[in-house]
Amino acid sequence: MNTNTTRSYKDLVVWQKGIALAKLVYQFTKNFPSEEKFGLLAQMRRAAVSIPSNIAEDQARYTTGEFIQFISHAEGSLAELDTQLILSIELKFCREVGAEAAFELIAELRRMLNVLRRKLASRR
Repeated sequence: MNTNTTRSYKDLVVWQKGIALAKLVYQFTKNFPSEEKFGLLAQMRRAAVSIPSNIAEDQARYTTGEFIQFISHAEGSLAELDTQLILSIELKFCREVGAEAAFELIAELRRMLNVLRRKLASRR
């Protein structure tokens, strides 16, 4: 059963925040060393894009169980991106000050996804 048949995933604030995070990561990684093009830079961008993509796929699912599974995928991508941001700071590809907005969005998205999962689980 689709949990929200009348709304688009684009209406979900959690998806909108995911898009904002992906755009921020693209800006943030723009000045990474060129040798990271296929390394950390690509992994960070892929993880960032995966977050709103999984949320969009979640919303299109027909069962609550599938929706919850894709929320878990989005949460995994958040953890992956958080780790990669920390590593990029430690490798001095960027400054921690520049990453603050991304860390804040990651924390906010983590909270939002957790609330969404609990609401869906209570409907089962």
